Amino acid sequence: MNNKLNQLISRINSALSESVGYSEPLVDTVIKAEEYSLMAGGKRLRPILALLFCEACGKESGAFINVASAIEMIHTFSLIHDDLPCMDNDDYRRGKPSCHKMYGEAQALLAGDSLVFLAFETVCKEAGKGVISDKAATEIIELLARSSGAFGMTGGQIIDIESENKDIPIGTLRELQQKKTGALISAACEMGCILADAHHMIPFAKEYAENLGLAFQITDDILDVRGSFDTLGKPIGSDQKNNKTTFVSVYGIDKAELVASELTDKAVKCLDSFKNTDCLKDLTYKLLKREK
Repeated sequence: MNNKLNQLISRINSALSESVGYSEPLVDTVIKAEEYSLMAGGKRLRPILALLFCEACGKESGAFINVASAIEMIHTFSLIHDDLPCMDNDDYRRGKPSCHKMYGEAQALLAGDSLVFLAFETVCKEAGKGVISDKAATEIIELLARSSGAFGMTGGQIIDIESENKDIPIGTLRELQQKKTGALISAACEMGCILADAHHMIPFAKEYAENLGLAFQITDDILDVRGSFDTLGKPIGSDQKNNKTTFVSVYGIDKAELVASELTDKAVKCLDSFKNTDCLKDLTYKLLKREK
C-alpha cells in the first residue's frame, strides 16, 4: 500500500508543480510565494482521499489527478493564512519558515488568496478539456467553496479565534474542528464520489470523513504536546501558548488517544459500503499512528 500512496503523492506533486511553474515578471513575488508553500511538502492527504474514494466507488482515478490537486491548493491557502500574525502567528511550517516570514505578510496573504482562485481555475480547465463534465465541475467548485467559507474552514477559524482564553464546551470544540479541519477532509471524500458519478455514496463518505476528521484533529492536539519541532516541522505547544481549548486539555492524553482510536475504527467501519478499500483502510490507521 505504501507504494501506491507514494505513487499518488509523486503524481500529485508533479501536477501541483506544473500548476505554479510559470513566470509573470510583474507578479513573480506572489507566484513564488504560492509555489514556496504549495511545494513545501506535506502528506497530500486531501487529494489522495479524493482519488481513493473515486476508486472505492468503482472508477479509475488516474485522469483526475489535476482535479484532485485543486483541493491541496485550498488546503495550502488555509495553512498560509493560519500562520499569519493575525491568526496563530507561527513562524515555521513543515520545517521551513512560514510564507509570511519568507515573503512578507501582505505577500503571503495574497498568495493564499491566489491559491483559492487557482483551485477553481484548475477545476474549470479540466472541464474545458472534457476530463470531467460541466456538472461535475460545478458540483466540485460549490463543494470547495462551501467547505472553505463560513460553514467550513473560515467558520472554524473564527470560532477558534473567539474561543481563545476561554474554556469552551466539548460540543463547541467538536463543531470548531469539524469546520476548521473536518470540512475540507469531508469535501475530499465527497469529491471522489462526484468524480466517480456515485452521488448515492456521498452520505457514507461524509460519515467516514466526520470520524476521520475528528480523529485527525485529536491526534494533532496530542502531537502538539508530545511532538518535537524536528519531527513536526513547526513549533510545539502553540495551543497552550495561545490558551486554546483542545481535545487534550479537555480529555487528557490517555483519553484523547482512546477517543481517536475509537473514531478511527468507526471511520474504517464506514468503508464497508465501498469496494477496493484496502489502501483507504491502511491510510486511515496510519494517520492515527503518525508522528507528524
